[in-house]
Amino acid sequence: MDIFDNPKHIIESALLCFIPVFVAIDPVGIVPMFLSLTRGYEAAERRKIVLDSILTATVIGIIFVLAGKTIFLLLGITIQDFAIAGGALLFILSIIDLLGVGSARVHGAEPRALVIFPLGTPLIVGPAVLTTLIILVDTFGFVPALLAFVLNLIVLFVALYKADVILSALGENGTRAFAKIMSILLAAIGIMMVRKGIMELIALAR
Repeated sequence: MDIFDNPKHIIESALLCFIPVFVAIDPVGIVPMFLSLTRGYEAAERRKIVLDSILTATVIGIIFVLAGKTIFLLLGITIQDFAIAGGALLFILSIIDLLGVGSARVHGAEPRALVIFPLGTPLIVGPAVLTTLIILVDTFGFVPALLAFVLNLIVLFVALYKADVILSALGENGTRAFAKIMSILLAAIGIMMVRKGIMELIALAR
């Protein structure tokens, strides 16, 4: 029986896919990172960044749902390679932010520069999400995996769109302190991604 002939099965499978994708995307963890990266921007600019980042992540995710394994095979790279590269870039970005002074705009980052990296990828759609999507496609099929992915992006969009509420509650000084803490955590996430990528490559080589 084809999955398209059974809408109930599609919905049930999508719900089973939802939680793994939610954990991989981690909306709760992305919100503070987003606040840190977009401090200094006006509310209207921040909302546009949210929309563009979600759209970017959606395109990347859909491409990998449909052709992730083929793309990696053609390029001769693995998920582990992607994790190491993404982690290294996140670490560099966080160090630049920690050593710099002022807002992201002072660092020279325009809104469009944040949309693809680091927000669109690897923060929203990183190695964990791509790996999860590829596994879910193999297990449940394209439609449930894609539906779960889109639903999670809607949840993330709402969370990021309302991030101004958190920002106003923290105040200017609180936001600066919070941003520095998040930059340290961002560096740690980058190191973690590199470490996991290297350990998995070593495990595969054995």
